[in-house]
Amino acid sequence: MTENANYFLDIINEICPMTFVKTKLAIEKMQSGDELEVRLKGSEPIRNVPLSVRELGHCILSLDPEPGEQADGIHRLRIRKA
Repeated sequence: MTENANYFLDIINEICPMTFVKTKLAIEKMQSGDELEVRLKGSEPIRNVPLSVRELGHCILSLDPEPGEQADGIHRLRIRKA
């Protein structure tokens, strides 16, 4: 977990739609204002998870590749629950 994230979820071995399902379940357990860092991999999750989270009204703080990763490699997504 990185600094200031209240929760951490690693879903690099999951495929859509489970990537979003697990992310949504984690967010539901959080309090408003809490932050979740999600570790994800692959072009579909990198595109769809942030979009779906935003559609639920939560804030995407960042989406960055881990050092040395390609465009569809492992990324870190930071979310703040609304």
